[in-house]
Parts: sequence; C-alpha cells; structure tokens
Amino acid sequence: MESERLRLREFTPADLDLLVELDSDPEVMRFLTGKATPRGEIADVVLPGMLRVYGEHPGLGTFAAEEKSGGAFVGWFGLQPTADPGTVDVGYRLNRAAWGKGYATEGTRMLIDYAFGELQVERVVADTMAVNHRSRAVMRRSGLRFARLWHEHFEDPLPGTEFGEVEYAIDRRTWEAGRRA
Repeated sequence: MESERLRLREFTPADLDLLVELDSDPEVMRFLTGKATPRGEIADVVLPGMLRVYGEHPGLGTFAAEEKSGGAFVGWFGLQPTADPGTVDVGYRLNRAAWGKGYATEGTRMLIDYAFGELQVERVVADTMAVNHRSRAVMRRSGLRFARLWHEHFEDPLPGTEFGEVEYAIDRRTWEAGRRA
C-alpha cells in the first residue's frame, strides 16, 4: 500500500531491530505500557504474533511504514481483526522523529480507505487513553468520530488511566458519504 509519502509492507523476521528500536523509546511507549518492551518479548511474542496475523487474516495485520523518498522506517500502521467480523481496529506507532509531520493521519486515512474499499468492512474503530490528546486528534483528522469512553482496571496503571479509555469509529455509510462530498 502507498500514500503520497508512505509505503506500507508486511514485516519480516529481519525487521526485529526496527521494532526493538521503536519500542525502546519511553515517549513512544508512554500511553501504551509506559516502558520499553524487552527485546526477547518482541522476538518471541510480538513479531511472531504480527507474522501470524498475515496468514490467519488475509489483508489485515501490522505493516512497516517507510518513507517513499529514501525508505526510512517511520514506524507501523495496523488493521487488526476484532470480535466482530465486520469491524477492524486501526492503529499506529511512529518513531519520535516522525511525529508532527502528518504521517499518523496520512497512514491512518490510507488504512481506513483500504478497509472500506478493498476489505469491504462495515466499521473501523480505534482506541487510546483519554489523555492521549495527540492520538485523539489524529483519529478526528482521519475521519473517525468519538464513540465512547470506558474505564478499565489495570494492576499497574499508567498516569492518566483514571480518566479512562476512548474509542473512535467510522461506519461504511459515513465513509462513503465523505468520499462523495
């Protein structure tokens, strides 16, 4: 998949170091786990899980994002299956050097268009911590709209967890109406 500035591709086992570097930045992980993901966990759990999704759910998964000009790795974008077969979950994780350049919105829009246009899903959702205002802004700019707020109990909560989690969503009809406008 390609957008104006990004190219998405499936991850391979050779991409381990890219994922380790991405998940080693505490700012990148701030609203996710609050800490770096150990290399062994990425090698033994995270990357094999990503690779497994490609075979189990054709068209879905976590895709390496690279700049079309120069090929620099900027992070990843993903479309994940949900419990509802007509709904997919869109998400992203970008290197800090890629923040503030519009990549998050560009890649998210690309995957939303792909989900409705190619995969023929009925609904796309995304979620984040309520206090993650930058990701919430990306969701809004990507065409997703606030759907709900909920609270979860975590054994080791991150700062801001007490404000809850938010879901944003768009359905096929709304997406189609936006494309005609």
